[in-house]
Amino acid sequence: MGAVDAPQPRSSGKKKGKGIHRPKRRVGVRIDMTPMVDVAFLLLIFFMVTTVFRTPQALEINLPPDKDVKIEVAQSKVLTVRVLPDNRAYWRRGEDPWARVDVGSLSAVFKVFHGNKDIVVLIKIDRDAKFNNMVSIIDELDLAGLTRFSLATLDPNEKKEVEAL
Repeated sequence: MGAVDAPQPRSSGKKKGKGIHRPKRRVGVRIDMTPMVDVAFLLLIFFMVTTVFRTPQALEINLPPDKDVKIEVAQSKVLTVRVLPDNRAYWRRGEDPWARVDVGSLSAVFKVFHGNKDIVVLIKIDRDAKFNNMVSIIDELDLAGLTRFSLATLDPNEKKEVEAL
């Protein structure tokens, strides 16, 4: 733990000028740091063991089992979203006319269909669009409770169709 050294032996004083100068006796103190290090490591281990780490949040994606399987969905239950490189997005439900919005404004479109389990969202994104746009669209779908969606690349013919609007 701790130790105290014995005082230095008395020495005969040396004459300095008028009087005898006696050096001060110093008491040496030595502290053993081992118990403090043990306590520090015990606390560190305790907090590491008792801390609850945040689990990584991931979006579960169900992939279709086979490419040849075709599932028929009514056109009125399909919400199509096409995303262009300059943050423009076009959407429509079924055979309705196309409506233009910014990618950031798609959350208002998705809120209309909030929690509707019958709606299937088809997202077609141009290859030159930012990856962040796709991530934000998927996040907005998750917030709106729309769990049935599909991602695909935008064909040049489909791109020309919406660019003409």
